[in-house]
Amino acid sequence: MRTITVVTVGRSDFGIYRPVLRAIQEAPDLSLRLVASGMHLAPEFGHTVDAIEAEGFEVAERVEMLVSSDTPEGVAKSIGLGVIGFSQSLARSRPDVLLVLGDRFEMYAAAIAALPFRIPIAHIHGGEVTEGAIDDAIRHSITKLSHLHFTSTQAYADRIIRMGEEPWRVSVSGAPSLDNLAEIEVLGPEALQASLGMHLEQPFVLATYHPATLENQSARAQMDEVIAAVAERDMPVVFTMPNAEPGGREVSELIRAFTGGHERVFYVENLGTQAYFSVMANAALMLGNSSSGIIEACSFGLPVVNIGTRQQGRVRGSNVIDVACERAAIIAGINQALDPAFRRQIEGSINPYGGGEASKVIIGRLKGVELGAQLITKRFHDGA
Repeated sequence: MRTITVVTVGRSDFGIYRPVLRAIQEAPDLSLRLVASGMHLAPEFGHTVDAIEAEGFEVAERVEMLVSSDTPEGVAKSIGLGVIGFSQSLARSRPDVLLVLGDRFEMYAAAIAALPFRIPIAHIHGGEVTEGAIDDAIRHSITKLSHLHFTSTQAYADRIIRMGEEPWRVSVSGAPSLDNLAEIEVLGPEALQASLGMHLEQPFVLATYHPATLENQSARAQMDEVIAAVAERDMPVVFTMPNAEPGGREVSELIRAFTGGHERVFYVENLGTQAYFSVMANAALMLGNSSSGIIEACSFGLPVVNIGTRQQGRVRGSNVIDVACERAAIIAGINQALDPAFRRQIEGSINPYGGGEASKVIIGRLKGVELGAQLITKRFHDGA
């Protein structure tokens, strides 16, 4: 029986993990140990650890790490607290494998803490590029700390190998979030409105915007441009809230102020996977700079107006329209996304992030890989 400790730090990664967690639970020779941290434990982000338990997952441990600040100093201090908290957790549990995902600073703290314990780290969604955010550096750093890699496309697998990782460590799994499509019932318009407790006129926009932490514009300036475009286009909008990151609170305040003055504009702190997918299935377009617009939206045939540089460098489907973070450019993107000709153009597009069998690949590798010195001792791969 191998113990797989999985670290989840917020709603964004939990929805991606969900099929993998189920698969670990169902595997007779694997034992799931789920550790919740970061935004999951913060009331201001919805205390989403409760939603994890409501789905039937036992949270083995909670690692508090977030300070009540999203300034650069606050984020750096949170990383330090996270390293301390995860080191204490790992000293108690000593799992066979630590499974982490993506590019969040909270996840980075867990990977750093595991290093001196010689615990094998398996990393999902490595090799990707997001040039407009500090997440890019964090993701690549986690790659170099990790011993197994599960990538969402072949291009990302090739990049990890070019980073010096041995090819036998790298598996192309596809994006685990797409596994949810086979398991989750997507709600129709009436059921969705009842679930959210709001009246959504058609056509409506799903807007998910996060601060582009490496752009010269401030988070306020970025969001001012987005809101100005939305206000001028005057469409019903559902905003989701940003994560804990520099500028996140400022963006949240602007969204709340804007929705307070517009009857057809709403915001939701935490949709959950079913409601989020259902909004994607019913929306006319998606607006913002979320990775979900790049990875999941294509499977819904949903046009995406991707704003700014945050997702620059990621593989994208034909449904994505890239625009600058300027009001006129955003409005032009919205108009293109709403054009029936564009909808016809993207109909039947193949999602470059896979067809929903990531969990099978990940679980097979976690069960079959030989634990020990060969896995822990990494050699730099200089090429063929």
